[in-house]
Amino acid sequence: MKKYLVAAAVVITLSACSTGTAEEEVKVSSAIPVSQKTVEAREATAYVKKPIEEMTEEGLTVVHNPESVAVVVNKQRTLPEGYTPEDLTVPDVDFYFDEFLPKKQMRKEAATALEELFSAAEKDGQQLVAASGYRSYERQKTIFNNYVEVYGEEKTKTFSAIPGTSEHQTGLAMDVTSAEMSFQLDQSFRDTDEGKWLADHAHEYGFIIRYPEGEEDITGYTFEPWHLRYIGKEKAAEVHEQSVTLEEFFGFMPE
Repeated sequence: MKKYLVAAAVVITLSACSTGTAEEEVKVSSAIPVSQKTVEAREATAYVKKPIEEMTEEGLTVVHNPESVAVVVNKQRTLPEGYTPEDLTVPDVDFYFDEFLPKKQMRKEAATALEELFSAAEKDGQQLVAASGYRSYERQKTIFNNYVEVYGEEKTKTFSAIPGTSEHQTGLAMDVTSAEMSFQLDQSFRDTDEGKWLADHAHEYGFIIRYPEGEEDITGYTFEPWHLRYIGKEKAAEVHEQSVTLEEFFGFMPE
């Protein structure tokens, strides 16, 4: 595999990739619509029983299924205290740095899928580069607090997650970039060949663009064309076909 060496430290904006914040309480209902975005989707909606989930003192829902590839973590839904995935591994893909850092890791199933995605992209002439995967609670806390010092808490919450509510802690997310982007994470990535390829093909390998453009009121985060979230091929295909967010797909709409 090619290795991308960085002569100087590359500053990467870890936006909603530091994702998640949390303040609003989500009421527990007995059923969850798969999608609420279009008439067609509502007509095809499937309902499943929603297990009762615990709430934190801050009013956040503690997810009952952190080990599931379908887990929904966002500003209203937090991982259990002390959660760390048990099957973290380093995918065999290109990174913008050579040394081992925890952010190279993903859960095994997601890592394998990422390898398949990178291989397919390369066959199509696209040179994707991985930037940031797994992130521990403590690491997220440091990142979030550093942003607060620079931007203030209100602004920081639009692009970075309160610790415990970051998708990166699940081990199912990976931020990707390219040499054309100088390995930075920026919304202009959508205009690159690699960014366009991801938007069209990520779902074929079980990934979605987790924070789509124009859906900030639902996801709570600004547009991140670089943030890939693994949910499995079947669900990813449905999310892509319906053009919905993960919140809409699973019925976890903010109130």
